[in-house]
Amino acid sequence: MLNFEDVEERDGVRLSWNVWPSSRIEATRTVVPISALYTPLKQREDLPPVLYEPVTCKPPCRAILNPYCQIDIRGKLWICPFCLTRNPFPPHYKDISNTNLPAELLPKYTTIEYTLSRPAQAPPVFPLYAEDLKALRDALVVSLSLIPPYALVGLITFGTMTQVHELGYAECSKSYVFRGGKEYTQKQIQDMLGLSTTTRAAPRAGQPMPQQAFGAARFLLPVQQCEFQLTGILEALARDPWPVANDKRALRCTGVAVSVAVGLLEVRILIVGPGMVVSNELKEPIRSHHDIERDSVKHYKRAVKFYEGLAKRASNNGHAVDLFAGCLDQVGLLEMKSLPNSTNGVIVLSDSFATSIFKQSFLRMFNKDDQDFLQMGFNATFDVQTTKELKVSGLIGHAISAGKKSACVGETEIGIGQTSAWRINSITPRTSAAIYFEVVTPAGQALSPGSRGLIQFVTHYQHSSGQMRLRVTTIARNFAEANSPSIASSFDQEAAAVLMARIAVFKAEIDDSPDVLRWLDRMLIRLCQKFADYRKEDPVSFRLTDNFSIYPQFMFHLRRSQFLQVFNNSPDETAFYRHILNEEDVNNSLIMIQPTLMSYTFDVEPQPVLLDSVSIKPDAILLLDTFFHILIFHGETVAQWRKAGYQDQDGYENFKELLENPVTDAQDLLVDRFPIPRYIVCDQGGSQARFLLSKLNPSTTHMSTSMYGTAQAAGAGQAIFTDDVSLQVFMEHLKRLAVGAQTN
Repeated sequence: MLNFEDVEERDGVRLSWNVWPSSRIEATRTVVPISALYTPLKQREDLPPVLYEPVTCKPPCRAILNPYCQIDIRGKLWICPFCLTRNPFPPHYKDISNTNLPAELLPKYTTIEYTLSRPAQAPPVFPLYAEDLKALRDALVVSLSLIPPYALVGLITFGTMTQVHELGYAECSKSYVFRGGKEYTQKQIQDMLGLSTTTRAAPRAGQPMPQQAFGAARFLLPVQQCEFQLTGILEALARDPWPVANDKRALRCTGVAVSVAVGLLEVRILIVGPGMVVSNELKEPIRSHHDIERDSVKHYKRAVKFYEGLAKRASNNGHAVDLFAGCLDQVGLLEMKSLPNSTNGVIVLSDSFATSIFKQSFLRMFNKDDQDFLQMGFNATFDVQTTKELKVSGLIGHAISAGKKSACVGETEIGIGQTSAWRINSITPRTSAAIYFEVVTPAGQALSPGSRGLIQFVTHYQHSSGQMRLRVTTIARNFAEANSPSIASSFDQEAAAVLMARIAVFKAEIDDSPDVLRWLDRMLIRLCQKFADYRKEDPVSFRLTDNFSIYPQFMFHLRRSQFLQVFNNSPDETAFYRHILNEEDVNNSLIMIQPTLMSYTFDVEPQPVLLDSVSIKPDAILLLDTFFHILIFHGETVAQWRKAGYQDQDGYENFKELLENPVTDAQDLLVDRFPIPRYIVCDQGGSQARFLLSKLNPSTTHMSTSMYGTAQAAGAGQAIFTDDVSLQVFMEHLKRLAVGAQTN
């Protein structure tokens, strides 16, 4: 039996199905498409640095030599498994033998990374683009020590006006000012900053970018050259001097600032600050989901179109746009989401720039590896190759199409389709892309024994050291005949839930929420009809095998999640949550869909409990992890004892330890989480307890006195005031629909 976690650890990939149906029609009947969640820069301690160029198949195939290739030692040849072409080994492979194979042919190196000899075109650029708040200034000053000394930095500040600071002018502070209410063309920006198209032209491929080749060299300088000047400008920044009336909002010309930045930069933008979502009249309410659905938001469509235009320019130029928002109010993330979504930028949403959510998340973005290099890459191209039985349907993640219409491209389109390659402008060890496939083999075609299909993922990117790298992962899976039990037993329900969640969120951006929920329900019913054991019209006989048994539960929680239910969230929060889901791997995504709940009680080791209202006990402490929130919840009795101060009295050491254990475990969860989650400590009956209650399965509600179907559990747990159905009721309906029983 294939261990899904081991494969993920080695290759950074999780598949919905690990044995594939042999024909198009059978693949359709499996409901969940063949798909993969792939983390291109998955960190591996045992991945050796390969300091030579990869061996590739002849054009147009270009597949890279891998452990699944057949090799002819005597003839010094290898056969490409993707196109079956015979290729000669290059001269430096002349000493190859069965006992002396290069790393890329060894079975344990299905993933390998090459360090390429050609230099990067330009150093990374980190423009610091900021609002004039003290906490933010302090964080930006600290970040200068974390950026590589050779990296280029610039500074753009904005309020009512936008200022581009000329860091190369050391005599005094000098900046170029742009009017906040005016929309500037690319040429106008270049002319006003003294940039010409000739000086900004990119070098030929393979040529290094000389420092003075930038027309923007006065504004973008290596950190080591301008750190003193930049620190001085940041520390001298004052609040926007333009007055703000009591009945008006402060003006923020975010659009002009981003437009100027896109025109100026070549590699990376970092944006901090709000965008305009309404006029400056306080009497005009900020738009809600309901307003957008009714099409009654006058600024919305124009703002979205403006930022989508900027996102297209930024994506094509290789920029990555990060949005850090620190404000209690909405700041326009919904309108601006195309910028980070297209360029794989970061979004961090916090109440203030003084919060730990902002400060720690901002600094964590500059995390370094063991060799003191930033854990990020730039200007990545992500390419997918398949054998003839499979075609690529598309990708869902933070990328744009590279427009590669190869023979691997299928007719079905899921996400960003009609291409087998995508551009990911910024890439980190957390970046996970969802890739969807279709089987194209016609039904009735005989399957040769041991037949298998292959997928190769090729990621070309600039490492933060300046080197160009090529990460290659090649996977192979067997095909099986229709109704083979090996297909069902190869189902990875965790990966499948995340991959289907990404499709649902992608649909939710386009369709109405009820339509998406109905689609999810239809997919779940069809999957159960295909793979459950049952007698027709007998719900009691319904059974799912272990590797399908939790999937309906994931779908239940996905339906109730903030990704599809927008009622209690602002449009900005919804944009933020969906952005993070499309970035993370299987485990982190599952925590977002179905949070984890740990229970702490006397004389019992901490243990995971059901995400259910019955798990609330007066003498227990619960630790909830939703990925976005870490919450410690004290039961009613525990809260009373704590308020009485028992933990500080002699003889109550065990109670003190009980209070400390979840705090220690919560700190462990915070160690590598990005963005930093909100940390909440609350008591049963307190207002903050709503964060827990909203996530629990409501098996005990204000309408019931006992857990559904369990009479002896009367009074257990806490009643939740909701009209939502419980998981138990949801499962009863699912069983009835799956077996075809008539509903009452």
